[in-house]
Amino acid sequence: MEAAAISFSSPFNPSNSSRPSSRRSLILSLNPKPPKDLIFGSTLRNSLRISPPFALAEAVEQAVDTSGSTPRGTPSKVDKSGRFCSPRAARELALLIAYAACLEGSDPVRLFDRRVNAKRDPGYVFDKSSLLRYDHMSFGGAPVETGTEEEAEELMLKNEKDSTNEAEVLSAPPKLVYNRFVLRLTRDILGAVDDRWNQHALFINKIIPQNWKDEPAGRIMELCILHLAMAEITVIGTRHQIVINEAVDLAKRFCDGCAPRIINGCLRTFVKDQNATDTLQALQSS
Repeated sequence: MEAAAISFSSPFNPSNSSRPSSRRSLILSLNPKPPKDLIFGSTLRNSLRISPPFALAEAVEQAVDTSGSTPRGTPSKVDKSGRFCSPRAARELALLIAYAACLEGSDPVRLFDRRVNAKRDPGYVFDKSSLLRYDHMSFGGAPVETGTEEEAEELMLKNEKDSTNEAEVLSAPPKLVYNRFVLRLTRDILGAVDDRWNQHALFINKIIPQNWKDEPAGRIMELCILHLAMAEITVIGTRHQIVINEAVDLAKRFCDGCAPRIINGCLRTFVKDQNATDTLQALQSS
């Protein structure tokens, strides 16, 4: 059954890796609607080289701890060079790449490498001040009521400016937007996702709602978030509390409806299953 393809096999088909990358293909709307007849490849690839989990996890923990002083809703944290430097930026970038790779049927790590190493357009200039206006914590919410037409127009203009700024940041060359730590973490997460895709897909298919199974092509974003989180927990070694919170925030930002609550429940079920498996293996080996 075609609808089950995304649940049981990797959508990243290396046979399509020669396709030219497009910066614009990585710009996402808040509610993406992939084509219903999307077909994914099922080719398995060799595991990609991952950085030492404990060393990387320690770096992630330090970055999370230092960024904890930044209140919600404030501009994203940047380093001295003016580039994004937080694990949140890495997870968001990994999600954009994974989503685009699913749509293209390409390898996520190769797609990431192509985008990072792509030549800039002649005369291209990136305004780094757009990074200060970009907000990783900008979530959707309930409809906003305004008292006058002027207030409504002002709100619409602000939303348009924010959307334009977001598109500029997400379509810019990654090396201008993200520092080395973010790019390295992004690549490691994508490699972990690719390595564990089939294994985690079997578990995901057991716990996601039936309506997600019925139309997986319409839930690519949600499924990518689950894969990213599970891979980071099992391969990278980040504490599951951090990963689950980050996954829920990504769902609030890029998904709609009940997705954040469902993703939270799915990941907590996954962690419980992992803990039970670890306990059983420990008892059997003793």
